[in-house]
Amino acid sequence: MYATQALTHLVPLAAEELDKNKVTPGVLGFLVFAALAVGVWALMKSMNRHMGRVNFEEAPDPDAVAAEPADDKGKAASPGK
Repeated sequence: MYATQALTHLVPLAAEELDKNKVTPGVLGFLVFAALAVGVWALMKSMNRHMGRVNFEEAPDPDAVAAEPADDKGKAASPGK
């Protein structure tokens, strides 16, 4: 006997007990929600660990460093405020 056949025999029995004005997610809905919450928590913890390992210090660009002194001299020599 297949599981689908067993369920089709139980559906009429459950339909008599089901109150159509009060439908709740039940234990299965809570377990699915709890599993999703634990999964999101684990992913956030992993992301924080990986972001902590990232080095955000960027080495200065050699072209930009060479160009800055020339720009500063030009600004200081021009008449201003």
